[in-house]
Amino acid sequence: MTDRKLKTALQTMGHTRALKNGAVRPQTFDFEFEEVPAIIQAFRRMVRGLEFDISEMAITTYITARAYGKRITALPLPVMRAYHHGAMKVNSTLGITDPKQLEGRRVGVNRGYTVTAGVWARAVLQHEYGVDLSKITWVLSGDEHVAEFQAPGNVVPVEAGRKLEDMLIAGELAAASGIEIDQPNVKPLLPNAAELGFTALRERGYYPINHLVVVKDELLEAQPGLATDIFNAFVAAKQPYLEELKTGQFSAPGKNDDTYRRVMQITGKDPLPYGVEPNRKMIEAVIRYATEQGILKQPFTVDELFAAETLKLEG
Repeated sequence: MTDRKLKTALQTMGHTRALKNGAVRPQTFDFEFEEVPAIIQAFRRMVRGLEFDISEMAITTYITARAYGKRITALPLPVMRAYHHGAMKVNSTLGITDPKQLEGRRVGVNRGYTVTAGVWARAVLQHEYGVDLSKITWVLSGDEHVAEFQAPGNVVPVEAGRKLEDMLIAGELAAASGIEIDQPNVKPLLPNAAELGFTALRERGYYPINHLVVVKDELLEAQPGLATDIFNAFVAAKQPYLEELKTGQFSAPGKNDDTYRRVMQITGKDPLPYGVEPNRKMIEAVIRYATEQGILKQPFTVDELFAAETLKLEG
């Protein structure tokens, strides 16, 4: 038992539920959870004001924050993963049937250029379909979590008072990522996107990381062993969810259950592996993509992004 509490922002998911309800507790502190209306709000509050001791955070938000000297460090706990082949929607009246036809056009991006889902979606266009991303004008609907970030020259804000959804429907944008529209002329750029992601998993182990966990540097520096304690708590909390994935019977169904269950069936392994080594390939990939897309001026090594005491941990 401890009376020490650390303010934490974390979504309630199958593999974090035992942390949120107190069934699993760390050894050296207790989580003091603050529920936020949308977890992306916590990302912004953390990188701009260090408002949490521990926070879930999108991986490219974190990498960008580190590039600008923010005093946070990640633990190798990928708590959200997803495929992004279906992120890009097109106006079907424009006759776009090949991703390379986006070159020379304007494409919307929901929120900021450094949003992780957008980074993975653009990487799909570049690396799987040969699209030259520099030949597209990227139109953003919002600003960046890391206020200091300066986007490349082919990235522009949406005109004041305009919405990406309306512009896509009108054909002013050829495509847009990260938006949902129920309109007959708006279609996925890549049909059967879900299967494209799972095929990439089978063929080359492709399995994007969206969110991980970060901690204030001042806490990690003052408390050796804290990172390990947090890591072990997340590992313990995950175990009941893995059993649910095996059976397909969920105590509280979540939106990503089907994806994680399918990954487990394809790989025969834990679909949410924690630790640097099980995730090194995908961490290297997102660093490379962020560098190629002008988010990073100098790439990080994988190991320098994570708390030193966690580099050998797996679970």
